Parts: sequence; C-alpha cells; structure tokens
Amino acid sequence: MNNENSSETNIPLVSEESNTLGDIQINFNVVANIVRLAALEVSGVATVGGGIVDGIAEIFPQKKGFDRGVRVKADEVGDYIIDIKVILKFGVELALIAGQVQHRIAEQVEKMTSRSVARVNVIVEGVKTSETSTSNDWEDSSHTD
Repeated sequence: MNNENSSETNIPLVSEESNTLGDIQINFNVVANIVRLAALEVSGVATVGGGIVDGIAEIFPQKKGFDRGVRVKADEVGDYIIDIKVILKFGVELALIAGQVQHRIAEQVEKMTSRSVARVNVIVEGVKTSETSTSNDWEDSSHTD
C-alpha cells in the first residue's frame, strides 16, 4: 500500500511539466493592456487613465509608476497586484461600477495569463459627462441684428 501512495505523489504537476520546456514570462505591459481592455468592457467606464498626469506621462516616457492609467506588479508569491485609474460616466453608481471593473479585470487577467490576481485597486479619477458637440454654440446661433 505504501508503493501505491508513493506512485501517486510522483505524478508530475502541470507546472513541473511546463518547467522542463522552459519558463513562460508575461511582460507587465501585456498584462496592463489586458487590464485596460477589460476595464473598458464595463458599461459606465468612460476612459482608463486620461488625467493630466497621464497626458504628461506620454510626453515624458521615463515617468515611473502608472503607465497610461495602469500599474501592474507582483507580490511575494507571484500574484498580480493591479492599480488602475478610471474616469467613469456621469450618472453611474461609482462604487458599483468600480466593483464591476475589479471583477472583470481579475477574471480576464486570470483567464488569459493563468496567474492569480491578489488585488485590483480602482482609483476613480473623475466623472465625464456625455459627449458634447465640438462646434461652438456661438457659430451655430443665428444673428438677429
């Protein structure tokens, strides 16, 4: 009976099999792109990032921290810790939409990378009203003189 137990414990795990071929590494920039796309799938999200700081970050690419509104790092066990800045649409329930963003991001990142997500921190940077006309109201109005 001891032989049966020892043979069961010798079954290689999936991670052990994959290590025989080499390591698989997913760049944090790839994960950040997944995070952006997943957040934009949630109804009520106007943009990811988009604040003045993120606009400056595009001019100065050496800026540390958030990259276009998303920061991805790993904790001590290798699970992702994600910070995301969003601008939500005016009129939505902010906490509800932020919670949906958290769940959608965790779901997509775990599905696509096969790594766990420890935290998704959502920072609501602002609220955006519906798209306004780009034309000037003064130009559209008729003159009465």
